[in-house]
Amino acid sequence: MQRGRGDERGGSLLGRLIFLLIKRRLGKVPRPWHLHATRPALVRGVALMEQAQEASQLVPIRLKRLAQTLVASRVGCPF
Repeated sequence: MQRGRGDERGGSLLGRLIFLLIKRRLGKVPRPWHLHATRPALVRGVALMEQAQEASQLVPIRLKRLAQTLVASRVGCPF
């Protein structure tokens, strides 16, 4: 099976816009987003999922951030 290289530019106009927003927020675009960019429908779906998770008010924002930090530290994610 061949490994996917991904798209370095974001592909479609929507992909480039999402790459710009991610880069502004995180400082660089994580590798999974380069792979998502090869399929515009996947970019839309993942972006909408992330937006819905951010907008959800079932859990306080401070607890969300704490959970994200804990998970990132456990899996070795630099973000």
